[in-house]
Amino acid sequence: MTEQIKIHHIAVAVDDFDAALAFWRDALGLTLGGVEDVPEQEAQVAFLPVGDSHVELVKPTSDDSGMARYIQKHGPGIHHLCLEVMDIDAALEALKARNIHLINETPLMRENGRRYAFIHPKSTGGVLIELYE
Repeated sequence: MTEQIKIHHIAVAVDDFDAALAFWRDALGLTLGGVEDVPEQEAQVAFLPVGDSHVELVKPTSDDSGMARYIQKHGPGIHHLCLEVMDIDAALEALKARNIHLINETPLMRENGRRYAFIHPKSTGGVLIELYE
């Protein structure tokens, strides 16, 4: 991949928005940019801008969602790093050519039209990576 990549957000799994905001917003002084429901992920997400990127607080909205299972197993904390790419199809093809283990071999689409895919931590040194276009 030779295109320019930038950090879009760092996602932090939380089980309590108020407690998380007490640190990120109140102690650090970050501004709450908004809160959105993400039904396809069974989560609620709060966005806190940091320069050109965001800290994304992700709270599960059901006890059996992927994020809820993650928190039950690992506890709250950093969940994934999201990188923004110009062409997600080309990025995924380049990764496949290098035998990188992808969770999503083709992009998924959020309700807002944003295309995304995840790279498996087995290929990244243990970090779940999300690609956004």
